[in-house]
Amino acid sequence: MDYVGLAEAAAAKMGLYRRDPGGWRGCRRTGEVAVSWRPSAEFAGNIYRGEGTVPASAADVWECIKPAPGGLRAQWDQNVKDFEVIEAVTETVSVCRTTTPSAFMRFISPREFVDVVLTKQYEDGTMLSAATNVEHALCPPQANFVRGFNYPCGCFCIPVPGESDRTQLLSFFQTDLGGYLPQTVVESFFPASIIGFYSNLTKAVKTLKV
Repeated sequence: MDYVGLAEAAAAKMGLYRRDPGGWRGCRRTGEVAVSWRPSAEFAGNIYRGEGTVPASAADVWECIKPAPGGLRAQWDQNVKDFEVIEAVTETVSVCRTTTPSAFMRFISPREFVDVVLTKQYEDGTMLSAATNVEHALCPPQANFVRGFNYPCGCFCIPVPGESDRTQLLSFFQTDLGGYLPQTVVESFFPASIIGFYSNLTKAVKTLKV
């Protein structure tokens, strides 16, 4: 399987989503994030967009969200129980397995996701983490998890010019949770989950700064 090609294609999709403002419908807004959505072109579901500013440097925000074994993400992100690298393909591309706890008052049972993940830094200091679902021989489905599927998704960690202690975080989520979930549950879960993601990240970077 061409993991590098799949990862680069996911990163290219992130760039397209970032540049394409059309069709997004706002659904939730807090002081930390504005959440919008539109129908996904990848699967029979929605893609969700979160956009907010985090009160910390881009380096600190990236330290909290970067996909790395033993990293900080599993400590603060309530939707990440465990993260492991199945295969390091290159220095910037890896196949990873993420497990999630039960959620939404246990309506959603624990999930597992196997993705190829790419990290990239742009000339202006922006960092990107992009991912999409893949299969891997070393990671067959586990009996105690429902296998979910991430379609091209990721986060842009964008420095705010002239403000070293503020970072724009632009995120895209498009996930098939798998299993048999009512659509109303899915459509309620994702906006609430994104709001929690930004809120918990803001708390995490404050702890990191201390």
